[in-house]
Amino acid sequence: MAHPIKHFITITKHRHTVIVHCKKAGILWQGLRHDLSKYSPTEFIPGAKYYQGTRSPNELERELLGYSRAWMHHKGRNRHHYEFWNDYNPKTKRPEHVEMPLKYVIEMFCDRVAASKTYNGKDYTDADPFTYFLRIRGKHRLHENTEALLEKLLVMLRDEGEEKTFGYIRAMLKEDKHGRNR
Repeated sequence: MAHPIKHFITITKHRHTVIVHCKKAGILWQGLRHDLSKYSPTEFIPGAKYYQGTRSPNELERELLGYSRAWMHHKGRNRHHYEFWNDYNPKTKRPEHVEMPLKYVIEMFCDRVAASKTYNGKDYTDADPFTYFLRIRGKHRLHENTEALLEKLLVMLRDEGEEKTFGYIRAMLKEDKHGRNR
């Protein structure tokens, strides 16, 4: 049974939480554009169809069909997903992970925190995004520098909280704008 209203409420709540986090991080414009493709028919219709409220509908679509068409559409249009950053290396003739630009790593961090808050609700803790990250850590799914930075930020969030982590992120972005970082 499709749940278009519940799905709309969930993705909008998530998106608004990302916007708040992106503002705290100093990348408000990215937050305002975050996940707009989720409202497209290609992503919204399967999202409503496979909606459960406790996890991404893409997971159920993948379990039932063996793949998620909505996810493939989404990851190809949203640069804050590490899956976007894979390309063929002309030297090795193999697909390889590309290091993500800092602003997209920060948006990915904001996205993961918001997703944990959205799906865990009142049970959310600052350790939840790190726990979710452990599912992929060390499995060669993203560039090693991107993985190291994401882990650093998630550990900082877990151990020192949002205020300190977002302050660190703002300082990092300020330094990056002056060309001293990446």
